[in-house]
Amino acid sequence: MSPAEPRSISLQRARRLAVIGQLLSAPRPRSILEVVEGLGSVQMDPTRTVARTEHLVLWSRLGRRFRVEELERLLWHDRSLFEYRAFILPTSQFPVHRETMRRYPNTNAGRHAYIRRYLRENTAFRRYVLRRLRDVGPLPTRAFEDRSAVGWQTGGWNDDGRNTSMMLEVLWAKGEVMIAGRAGQERVWDLATRSLPFDEPRPSAGEEARRLLDVQLRALGISKVNRFGWTFSGTRPPAWERALAALEREGRAVRVTIDGLPGERWAHGEVLDRPFRARTVLLSPFDRLIHDRARAQELFGFRFRLEIYVPKAKREFGYFVLPILDGDRIVGRLDPVHDRAANVLRVQGVFPEEDAPASVWPAIRKQLDELAAWVGADGVELPTLPRVWR
Repeated sequence: MSPAEPRSISLQRARRLAVIGQLLSAPRPRSILEVVEGLGSVQMDPTRTVARTEHLVLWSRLGRRFRVEELERLLWHDRSLFEYRAFILPTSQFPVHRETMRRYPNTNAGRHAYIRRYLRENTAFRRYVLRRLRDVGPLPTRAFEDRSAVGWQTGGWNDDGRNTSMMLEVLWAKGEVMIAGRAGQERVWDLATRSLPFDEPRPSAGEEARRLLDVQLRALGISKVNRFGWTFSGTRPPAWERALAALEREGRAVRVTIDGLPGERWAHGEVLDRPFRARTVLLSPFDRLIHDRARAQELFGFRFRLEIYVPKAKREFGYFVLPILDGDRIVGRLDPVHDRAANVLRVQGVFPEEDAPASVWPAIRKQLDELAAWVGADGVELPTLPRVWR
């Protein structure tokens, strides 16, 4: 059967698909679990001029109902979520990710050849780590001796005296150990079999690919084929092309073209015909709506760059700038800091886009008030506003 002709949609509809897929339209999701299962993953990062990025991502979707304590309960007690390679993932999708872990590092991706050699050279070290966790665990990194026969040497920042950390990272990627909790910012490790459902049946190759493609395309709403269906190892799962064809036959993956833009894309069938209801939202700079910078510019006309590592004098907007989503448009960005000494949310800069409407400021101000209340600040301190929002 030949593939159907692509469905033509407007650029505005494409933007709305992206927003709906990221659970940023109205109504808000109802729970943390609903958000993480819907998005498939939530990126983590400790940078927190206002709050950690994973907390901001969940706040953007849930508003004041998001509680950090509830997230920690789901991670460390209920185990309905788990942490893997700087992402929060739903345990309901663990069987799919377990296949990635099983294959690691037996692929041609990245440094996998080096990692295979590293494991061969440090067989006794690996056994020591696993035995100590089995006998004593859970344990923090500092509880392990460095018994490496050959140190980690890849020419990067983690070469210097980080052999124990890197062994744990490799065993984490393999699914042999997992983070079982945190003592402040320190990770606590345990055997993965103690916290994750390894006894669940393994999916077939086709089912693994189908589930991965389906979740990722639904979260994106609309995407080029080269931007979804990737595992945490940087590879595509076996039989992914056949799985995508099956999703197309089922109507869950739909070929589309966007008026005025070249090339063909895929949209998720569940998202494609869903009605759109607008919200005004402040986004983490790591939010997946704007994570792909080229896509953000193409769909939203929004040029966004992280300036965390840019010297202060050379920053255009600020260290930890939050983009402002209004409906299906990104209308500007803010540079807020939670001044904990004064207990105020201090906005150091407000930067509207050239075509930002004046009418959106009250909704932005409401979001700032909600953000201040959520982080426990007494109020919001604003700079002189740009003319359009003054």
